[in-house]
Amino acid sequence: MAHSEATQTNNLNTGLYSAANKILKGTAVFWFLTAVIGQWVFVYYLAVHYGGTAVQGNWAAWSQGGPQGIIPGDSLGNISMVMHILLAVIVMFGGPLQFIPKIRSRFPTFHHWNGRTYALGAVAGSIFGLYMIWTRGSVGAPIQHIGTSLDGILIMVFAVIAIRFAIARNIVRHRRWALRLFMVVSAVWFFRIGLMAWIILNKGPVGMDMETFTGPFLIFWSFGQYLLPLAVLELYLRTQDRAGAPGRFAMAAGLFAVTLVMGVGIFGATMGMWLPRL
Repeated sequence: MAHSEATQTNNLNTGLYSAANKILKGTAVFWFLTAVIGQWVFVYYLAVHYGGTAVQGNWAAWSQGGPQGIIPGDSLGNISMVMHILLAVIVMFGGPLQFIPKIRSRFPTFHHWNGRTYALGAVAGSIFGLYMIWTRGSVGAPIQHIGTSLDGILIMVFAVIAIRFAIARNIVRHRRWALRLFMVVSAVWFFRIGLMAWIILNKGPVGMDMETFTGPFLIFWSFGQYLLPLAVLELYLRTQDRAGAPGRFAMAAGLFAVTLVMGVGIFGATMGMWLPRL
């Protein structure tokens, strides 16, 4: 009798673990698909707005979002601006393709070269971005510039580590560092959707001065735009490695909530920031 009860308990635990694992994986796919849709909407905006105005010769439109536009006489700054936008389009479109298993298995050569393009493009884009922040200035307080600059440094570090593990054929560690790289590269996007989600959920710009673009929330989010996604990723990876059924259920619930908030931000950024300028 005791043996039978133990067997039933083990079967129940195994069933709960299997269910929790499936739900966690499904929630991760839900997060990824939501992120890809949101990032590709952002890519579409960048390509149409900046590319379209460039073709029309309307370079003044590049300054609508702040001081980092096309400035007469600033050749190096202007080149940095153009390359930063161009690389952002390439990187944010191609990056998500690296994490689709069927593409990775059926088209290994594409995965190889797209990954190199992604990493090198992200590094180059970060260098151009850092140059513009510290030579041209930007909106917000200096502490916000430091937060954004730290993200650029992390992009370069993570890219090098991810490539080194790829060369060493350490696929498990390469994949994890590629995911970390994806999070920090996506910070420019996370900043925008996080900002809009905050404004929508609080029914106004709480903790910020929209005229000077400063305030407690913006200081926090200048670091949180990449530290928070990294923290969620680390929790997810640790849950995959060590957690039992309860931990996996909890992680799935948390990731689902994060995805819903992300969806609110995507909707807000699309309707309030991107579509009106197309």
